[in-house]
Amino acid sequence: MDKTRKKELEILALKARMGIIEGVYNAKSGHPGGSLSCVDTLTYIYFNEINVDTKNPKWEGRDRFVLSKGHCAPALYSVLALKGFFPIEELKSLRKVGAMLQGHPDMKGTPGVDMSTGSLGQGISAACGMALSAKLSNKDYKVFAMLGDGEIQEGQVWEATMMAAHYKLDNLVAVVDNNGLQIDGRIDEVMSPNPITDKFAAFGWHVISIDAHNFDEIEAAFNEAKTVTGKPTVIVQKSFKGKGVSYMHDNVAWHGNAPSEEQYHIAMAELNEALEKVQAE
Repeated sequence: MDKTRKKELEILALKARMGIIEGVYNAKSGHPGGSLSCVDTLTYIYFNEINVDTKNPKWEGRDRFVLSKGHCAPALYSVLALKGFFPIEELKSLRKVGAMLQGHPDMKGTPGVDMSTGSLGQGISAACGMALSAKLSNKDYKVFAMLGDGEIQEGQVWEATMMAAHYKLDNLVAVVDNNGLQIDGRIDEVMSPNPITDKFAAFGWHVISIDAHNFDEIEAAFNEAKTVTGKPTVIVQKSFKGKGVSYMHDNVAWHGNAPSEEQYHIAMAELNEALEKVQAE
């Protein structure tokens, strides 16, 4: 990736991380850990990959994105705000009664949200339906979906996965955010979905493995996905829950927990320091 472009994406991802912390802190609830683990790829998708119009969020020809791990809405909201779908000040209204940004994505209430999600396993099914609809109506839009590694314990995920391969949905790219943790502990201990890559390959998908926090690898994966025909693609990304905030890093306690005032200031100071370092390079 071009050095200048990588720097731009790193800056955007750090600002998105700050938006996540801002939102969850003000809400006094939410899911910072899984939001921080997937936000680099979300940033790449919205600033390098997806074809959308912020002034016309319902434009029929747009690419679609489905956050199947809907509890990580703070990451999606932060990236959508940076993209320009709504003012960044809205992030402070997260989870407030009557506000635009609810605890899970709401396609009827939030510009830029293509699918209401939250019940795990259902988002990828909706994404498959969108991709099939594009095929049947000869539309050329693409569909992107983000799943959690704990989420793929849901049986419905594998029904959707089978369907996507059966209908040769090469306009669908799914990303599995493999941070290794879910609400009750490590996924290996709760209900192991491993080996994730082998399972998707067995269901007929093109499989790519990457480091979720390396923009060179993220770009290479999405470029490779464009070359695949006749089958859907899944990008299995190794990530870290709470990435970017020292006390949240790889810590299951931050699956669904809001920082105290002291912890909020620590997180924002760390992210500000990282932002200033990248901007100075």
